[in-house]
Amino acid sequence: MDLGAITKYSALHAKPNGLILQYGTAGFRTKAEHLDHVMFRMGLLAVLRSKQTKSTIGVMVTASHNPEEDNGVKLVDPLGEMLAPSWEEHATCLANAEEQDMQRVLIDISEKEAVNLQQDAFVVIGRDTRPSSEKLSQSVIDGVTVLGGQFHDYGLLTTPQLHYMVYCRNTGGRYGKATIEGYYQKLSKAFVELTKQASCSGDEYRSLKVDCANGIGALKLREMEHYFSQGLSVQLFNDGSKGKLNHLCGADFVKSHQKPPQGMEIKSNERCCSFDGDADRIVYYYHDADGHFHLIDGDKIATLISSFLKELLVEIGESLNIGVVQTAYANGSSTRYLEEVMKVPVYCTKTGVKHLHHKAQEFDIGVYFEANGHGTALFSTAVEMKIKQSAEQLEDKKRKAAKMLENIIDLFNQVADRRVISTTNAERQAVTPPGLQEAINDLVKKYKLSRAFVRPSGTEDVVRVYAEADSQESADHLAHEVSLAVFQLAGGIGERPQPGYKAAETTHNINNAFGPGTANEHTVP
Repeated sequence: MDLGAITKYSALHAKPNGLILQYGTAGFRTKAEHLDHVMFRMGLLAVLRSKQTKSTIGVMVTASHNPEEDNGVKLVDPLGEMLAPSWEEHATCLANAEEQDMQRVLIDISEKEAVNLQQDAFVVIGRDTRPSSEKLSQSVIDGVTVLGGQFHDYGLLTTPQLHYMVYCRNTGGRYGKATIEGYYQKLSKAFVELTKQASCSGDEYRSLKVDCANGIGALKLREMEHYFSQGLSVQLFNDGSKGKLNHLCGADFVKSHQKPPQGMEIKSNERCCSFDGDADRIVYYYHDADGHFHLIDGDKIATLISSFLKELLVEIGESLNIGVVQTAYANGSSTRYLEEVMKVPVYCTKTGVKHLHHKAQEFDIGVYFEANGHGTALFSTAVEMKIKQSAEQLEDKKRKAAKMLENIIDLFNQVADRRVISTTNAERQAVTPPGLQEAINDLVKKYKLSRAFVRPSGTEDVVRVYAEADSQESADHLAHEVSLAVFQLAGGIGERPQPGYKAAETTHNINNAFGPGTANEHTVP
């Protein structure tokens, strides 16, 4: 490790005085102008991680659903997973080290993790379409090269595509080809084969309107479109030709505001979906015949997928260990439906895809989604082969219409420092500040079938507040009262949270298994 060269290059990517950042659930995120030194240092860290694991490591430059002015970076571990928690701590320590401490921190990481500095290192890099991303990617490359690592810069990629590339490279091509074409071929083949077995209400020709959040999803979906051949028509909206990234569009906007994105007019029963800025979230929605908006968020997607898989397992006579992983912010009725009607066990983890993913790996089949649209289903290799063989013998499955109990809107409370709030019990109980959990408990007692909790956001400088009750009005009141408690006890800034928010939709659970109820997350300036 050439410490002199590192010191020289680090001076070209100097850390702003007093700036402290935390590697959160999705890496580092802040204003793009504050990230040059972080990118350089994450290039260094990626090389050390590659040497330690003797594997390819990924670095993705993106801030996902954040505004265009922001940017961020996250590292991808050998099997396409989020960075290991112990290395998140190293990332935070390295990013916040003052210039004179850089050498010591790098040596400390190398010694603690028993890194063989003579080991070769390889890093793959991707970026989204933000104006700042190309320059920040070069800073990552500077960090990789000064520490002697080799790299491949894929340029513009979605976040899932970079995860795919890392996994392919570390499995010797058994999972797929580590190329854009390989990605398109693998996914399109799976999609075409799946739709051959799926009924579509008599409609043999499928169409889908896609809101691309003015991000990378538009570019990549346009490249991929011809791989679907006939049978699917994709119309792209908010494709980046005009409009700002994630502004009044994208998965987060649609979920938060319970309405279609700007620039997309939809007719009744048209299929629509939205990506976020780096295309690793997806939510679906439609207008019914009466013009009412219906959102199929991550909770509903997880319920549909797990219900379908459970029925498939029953039909093929297989008894496998299937589980659904949710966070505390999941729709409560989806949890009850899965456990009480479908008899599928549900497990709760802390917020963040990395936590859900790790838990889902404990099952033969693990399904996880956050309400915001992050998620997937995981299959063990043996199970995947067994299901594929059995599926060839099955008749077409009838489509199910899923209606859930609650609506969800995002409620953000701004505080001077979101880290003043700490939580336990999978983020369902506040530990600090003193008195906050007691205040929430007292408020919850006022309403029937209610619950509420708060947590600091892992991606933005806000606090998220969730409230659920037996009616729309009660959920609105509870959400407002909890937000006031947060504002008062956690050092809220700006205007006090105001009442008057209302969810856009009230729906019922699958098969009307449960009575009506409502859940709320609001956006408060």
